[in-house]
Amino acid sequence: MMLKGRTALVTGGTRGIGRAIAERLLREGVVVAICGRSSASVERAVEELASSGGGKIYGTQADIASVNDVRQLFAFADRELGGTDILINNAGVAVLRHIAEMSPEQWERTIAVNLTGVFHCCREAVAQFRRRGGGFIINIGSLLGKTAVTGGAAYCASKFGLNGLSEAMLLDCRHENIGVCTIVPGSVNTELFGTPAGADWKIQPDDVAQVVVTVLEMPQRTLVSRVEMRPLRPPQ
Repeated sequence: MMLKGRTALVTGGTRGIGRAIAERLLREGVVVAICGRSSASVERAVEELASSGGGKIYGTQADIASVNDVRQLFAFADRELGGTDILINNAGVAVLRHIAEMSPEQWERTIAVNLTGVFHCCREAVAQFRRRGGGFIINIGSLLGKTAVTGGAAYCASKFGLNGLSEAMLLDCRHENIGVCTIVPGSVNTELFGTPAGADWKIQPDDVAQVVVTVLEMPQRTLVSRVEMRPLRPPQ
Protein backbone atom coordinates (compact mmCIF):
# COMPACT_ATOMS: atom_id res chain seq x y z
CA MET A 1 0.00 0.00 0.00
CA MET A 2 1.27 3.47 -0.89
CA LEU A 3 0.83 5.45 2.31
CA LYS A 4 1.03 9.06 1.17
CA GLY A 5 -2.47 10.53 0.94
CA ARG A 6 -4.12 7.60 2.73
CA THR A 7 -6.27 8.05 5.83
CA ALA A 8 -5.91 6.25 9.15
CA LEU A 9 -7.79 6.00 12.43
CA VAL A 10 -5.69 5.16 15.50
CA THR A 11 -7.54 4.26 18.69
CA GLY A 12 -5.81 5.11 21.94
CA GLY A 13 -3.64 7.54 20.02
CA THR A 14 -2.90 10.06 22.76
CA ARG A 15 0.11 8.32 24.27
CA GLY A 16 2.35 5.27 24.19
CA ILE A 17 2.22 2.95 21.20
CA GLY A 18 -0.80 4.67 19.63
CA ARG A 19 0.83 8.09 19.83
CA ALA A 20 4.02 6.74 18.22
CA ILE A 21 2.04 5.08 15.42
CA ALA A 22 0.07 8.27 14.73
CA GLU A 23 3.26 10.32 14.62
CA ARG A 24 4.99 7.90 12.26
CA LEU A 25 1.99 7.70 9.92
CA LEU A 26 1.87 11.50 9.77
CA ARG A 27 5.53 11.55 8.69
CA GLU A 28 4.65 9.10 5.91
CA GLY A 29 2.02 11.51 4.55
CA VAL A 30 -1.03 9.78 6.01
CA VAL A 31 -3.96 11.91 7.21
CA VAL A 32 -4.61 10.66 10.74
CA ALA A 33 -7.45 10.74 13.26
CA ILE A 34 -6.91 9.64 16.85
CA CYS A 35 -9.26 9.01 19.75
CA GLY A 36 -8.96 8.69 23.50
CA ARG A 37 -11.26 8.55 26.52
CA SER A 38 -10.36 12.07 27.72
CA SER A 39 -11.23 15.11 25.60
CA ALA A 40 -8.39 17.05 27.24
CA SER A 41 -5.79 14.41 26.38
CA VAL A 42 -7.04 14.20 22.79
CA GLU A 43 -6.90 17.97 22.36
CA ARG A 44 -3.38 18.09 23.82
CA ALA A 45 -2.12 15.25 21.62
CA VAL A 46 -3.63 16.76 18.45
CA GLU A 47 -2.05 20.13 19.23
CA GLU A 48 1.36 18.58 19.87
CA LEU A 49 1.26 16.35 16.80
CA ALA A 50 0.11 19.23 14.61
CA SER A 51 2.91 21.48 15.90
CA SER A 52 5.49 18.85 14.97
CA GLY A 53 4.76 19.57 11.31
CA GLY A 54 4.02 15.98 10.47
CA GLY A 55 0.77 16.47 8.56
CA LYS A 56 -2.99 16.65 9.00
CA ILE A 57 -4.18 15.33 12.35
CA TYR A 58 -7.67 15.20 13.85
CA GLY A 59 -8.97 13.86 17.14
CA THR A 60 -12.10 13.19 19.15
CA GLN A 61 -13.12 11.68 22.46
CA ALA A 62 -14.40 8.12 22.27
CA ASP A 63 -14.67 5.10 24.55
CA ILE A 64 -14.42 2.13 22.22
CA ALA A 65 -16.21 -0.08 24.74
CA SER A 66 -19.35 1.86 23.79
CA VAL A 67 -20.88 0.87 20.47
CA ASN A 68 -22.50 4.31 20.22
CA ASP A 69 -19.15 6.04 20.77
CA VAL A 70 -17.62 3.88 18.06
CA ARG A 71 -20.36 4.76 15.58
CA GLN A 72 -19.81 8.43 16.31
CA LEU A 73 -16.05 7.95 16.00
CA PHE A 74 -16.35 6.51 12.51
CA ALA A 75 -18.83 9.18 11.52
CA PHE A 76 -16.23 11.72 12.69
CA ALA A 77 -13.52 10.02 10.62
CA ASP A 78 -15.81 9.86 7.60
CA ARG A 79 -16.56 13.57 7.93
CA GLU A 80 -13.05 14.83 8.68
CA LEU A 81 -10.95 12.37 6.67
CA GLY A 82 -13.40 11.60 3.89
CA GLY A 83 -13.35 7.94 4.96
CA THR A 84 -10.88 5.52 6.49
CA ASP A 85 -8.28 3.42 4.65
CA ILE A 86 -6.43 2.08 7.69
CA LEU A 87 -7.63 1.16 11.18
CA ILE A 88 -5.12 0.70 13.99
CA ASN A 89 -6.79 -0.94 17.00
CA ASN A 90 -4.41 0.10 19.74
CA ALA A 91 -6.60 1.26 22.66
CA GLY A 92 -6.30 -1.03 25.65
CA VAL A 93 -6.47 -1.30 29.42
CA ALA A 94 -4.65 -3.62 31.80
CA VAL A 95 -5.13 -4.82 35.34
CA LEU A 96 -3.05 -7.46 37.10
CA ARG A 97 -4.95 -9.13 39.93
CA HIS A 98 -5.18 -12.61 41.41
CA ILE A 99 -8.41 -14.13 40.11
CA ALA A 100 -9.89 -14.18 43.63
CA GLU A 101 -9.19 -10.46 44.05
CA MET A 102 -10.33 -9.27 40.65
CA SER A 103 -13.69 -7.51 40.68
CA PRO A 104 -16.36 -8.27 38.08
CA GLU A 105 -16.08 -4.62 37.00
CA GLN A 106 -12.33 -4.98 36.33
CA TRP A 107 -12.92 -8.16 34.31
CA GLU A 108 -15.77 -6.68 32.30
CA ARG A 109 -13.95 -3.42 31.56
CA THR A 110 -10.84 -5.23 30.33
CA ILE A 111 -12.79 -7.50 27.99
CA ALA A 112 -15.01 -4.60 26.87
CA VAL A 113 -12.09 -2.43 25.78
CA ASN A 114 -9.48 -4.94 24.64
CA LEU A 115 -11.76 -7.35 22.79
CA THR A 116 -15.35 -6.16 22.36
CA GLY A 117 -14.19 -2.63 21.53
CA VAL A 118 -11.96 -4.00 18.78
CA PHE A 119 -14.95 -5.87 17.38
CA HIS A 120 -17.01 -2.66 17.37
CA CYS A 121 -14.26 -0.80 15.50
CA CYS A 122 -13.59 -3.59 13.01
CA ARG A 123 -17.27 -3.95 12.19
CA GLU A 124 -17.55 -0.24 11.39
CA ALA A 125 -14.27 -0.24 9.46
CA VAL A 126 -15.18 -3.20 7.26
CA ALA A 127 -18.42 -1.48 6.27
CA GLN A 128 -16.43 1.60 5.23
CA PHE A 129 -13.76 -0.47 3.48
CA ARG A 130 -16.37 -2.26 1.41
CA ARG A 131 -17.65 1.09 0.14
CA ARG A 132 -14.10 2.27 -0.59
CA GLY A 133 -12.91 -0.93 -2.32
CA GLY A 134 -10.60 -2.17 0.43
CA GLY A 135 -8.57 -1.26 3.48
CA PHE A 136 -6.27 -2.55 6.19
CA ILE A 137 -6.75 -3.36 9.88
CA ILE A 138 -3.85 -3.72 12.30
CA ASN A 139 -4.61 -5.00 15.79
CA ILE A 140 -2.05 -4.38 18.52
CA GLY A 141 -1.93 -7.56 20.57
CA SER A 142 0.50 -8.83 23.18
CA LEU A 143 2.71 -11.82 23.86
CA LEU A 144 0.42 -12.26 26.88
CA GLY A 145 -2.12 -13.38 24.29
CA LYS A 146 -0.16 -16.60 23.88
CA THR A 147 1.62 -16.99 27.23
CA ALA A 148 -0.22 -16.33 30.50
CA VAL A 149 1.24 -14.65 33.59
CA THR A 150 0.24 -14.65 37.23
CA GLY A 151 -2.51 -12.10 37.77
CA GLY A 152 -3.20 -11.78 34.06
CA ALA A 153 -6.55 -13.57 33.84
CA ALA A 154 -8.50 -10.65 32.37
CA TYR A 155 -5.73 -9.15 30.25
CA CYS A 156 -4.53 -12.50 28.91
CA ALA A 157 -8.08 -13.60 28.15
CA SER A 158 -8.70 -10.40 26.20
CA LYS A 159 -5.51 -10.79 24.17
CA PHE A 160 -5.97 -14.53 23.57
CA GLY A 161 -9.44 -13.60 22.30
CA LEU A 162 -8.02 -10.85 20.11
CA ASN A 163 -5.83 -13.39 18.33
CA GLY A 164 -8.88 -15.52 17.53
CA LEU A 165 -10.88 -12.52 16.38
CA SER A 166 -8.04 -11.36 14.12
CA GLU A 167 -7.46 -14.76 12.53
CA ALA A 168 -11.15 -15.34 11.82
CA MET A 169 -11.60 -11.82 10.48
CA LEU A 170 -8.66 -12.31 8.13
CA LEU A 171 -10.44 -15.30 6.61
CA ASP A 172 -13.72 -13.38 6.40
CA CYS A 173 -12.19 -10.41 4.61
CA ARG A 174 -9.18 -11.48 2.56
CA HIS A 175 -11.15 -11.80 -0.70
CA GLU A 176 -12.61 -8.30 -0.25
CA ASN A 177 -9.23 -6.54 -0.53
CA ILE A 178 -9.19 -6.04 3.26
CA GLY A 179 -5.98 -6.98 5.03
CA VAL A 180 -5.78 -7.93 8.71
CA CYS A 181 -2.57 -8.13 10.73
CA THR A 182 -1.88 -8.60 14.43
CA ILE A 183 1.29 -7.09 15.86
CA VAL A 184 2.27 -8.93 19.03
CA PRO A 185 4.90 -7.15 21.13
CA GLY A 186 6.47 -8.27 24.37
CA SER A 187 7.50 -5.74 27.01
CA VAL A 188 7.03 -2.22 25.60
CA ASN A 189 8.30 0.91 27.34
CA THR A 190 4.89 2.38 28.22
CA GLU A 191 2.85 2.96 31.38
CA LEU A 192 0.13 0.42 30.51
CA PHE A 193 0.54 -1.61 33.69
CA GLY A 194 0.81 1.44 35.91
CA THR A 195 4.60 1.56 36.16
CA PRO A 196 6.56 4.56 34.84
CA ALA A 197 8.18 4.19 31.44
CA GLY A 198 11.96 4.39 31.28
CA ALA A 199 13.38 0.88 30.83
CA ASP A 200 15.89 1.06 27.98
CA TRP A 201 15.93 -2.71 27.48
CA LYS A 202 12.25 -2.79 26.51
CA ILE A 203 10.77 -2.41 23.04
CA GLN A 204 10.14 1.28 22.36
CA PRO A 205 6.79 2.53 21.01
CA ASP A 206 8.63 3.83 17.93
CA ASP A 207 9.77 0.25 17.21
CA VAL A 208 6.15 -0.90 17.01
CA ALA A 209 5.34 2.09 14.79
CA GLN A 210 8.15 1.06 12.44
CA VAL A 211 6.63 -2.41 12.11
CA VAL A 212 3.19 -0.91 11.38
CA VAL A 213 4.63 1.02 8.43
CA THR A 214 6.54 -2.01 7.17
CA VAL A 215 3.39 -4.15 7.22
CA LEU A 216 1.32 -1.51 5.43
CA GLU A 217 3.96 -0.98 2.73
CA MET A 218 4.17 -4.64 1.72
CA PRO A 219 3.21 -5.39 -1.90
CA GLN A 220 -0.55 -5.94 -2.19
CA ARG A 221 -0.03 -9.55 -3.30
CA THR A 222 1.49 -10.34 0.12
CA LEU A 223 -0.24 -10.16 3.50
CA VAL A 224 1.79 -10.11 6.70
CA SER A 225 -0.82 -11.53 9.06
CA ARG A 226 1.12 -11.67 12.34
CA VAL A 227 4.34 -10.13 13.69
CA GLU A 228 5.87 -11.05 17.06
CA MET A 229 8.33 -8.65 18.69
CA ARG A 230 10.54 -9.25 21.73
CA PRO A 231 13.20 -7.25 23.56
CA LEU A 232 16.59 -8.47 22.35
CA ARG A 233 18.25 -8.39 25.76
CA PRO A 234 15.76 -8.57 28.65
CA PRO A 235 17.17 -8.66 32.19
CA GLN A 236 18.39 -12.07 33.22
